[in-house]
Amino acid sequence: MTDNNCVQDNKGNMMAIQDAMYVLNGKWKIAIISSICYHNKRRFSDILNDVVGISNKMLSKELKELEINKLVIRTVLDTQPISVQYQLTEHGRSLQTIINNLTDWGKTHREMIIST
Repeated sequence: MTDNNCVQDNKGNMMAIQDAMYVLNGKWKIAIISSICYHNKRRFSDILNDVVGISNKMLSKELKELEINKLVIRTVLDTQPISVQYQLTEHGRSLQTIINNLTDWGKTHREMIIST
């Protein structure tokens, strides 16, 4: 591989990372995706309970952005009172490996920090 090809590959890789970070940016999106990922389907109130510290307004905003980016499907349930359920799209489920890797890394990191 020539140096020029390496530079092109690096630029493409960096662009892909920036695209991913743009979609998953912020304090809450990974936690919201994880909540849905670990339970398959989640109601709004369940996600609100899972993601400690997030407000109703912020959760609503983040879920709308995840919907726009085709990571989450929103379904209005025919219940009294009406409730809303969220699940990952097939594209959203492709994040499962990343979520699992982040979980494993976080556990290892916490153990390392606590043991020192």
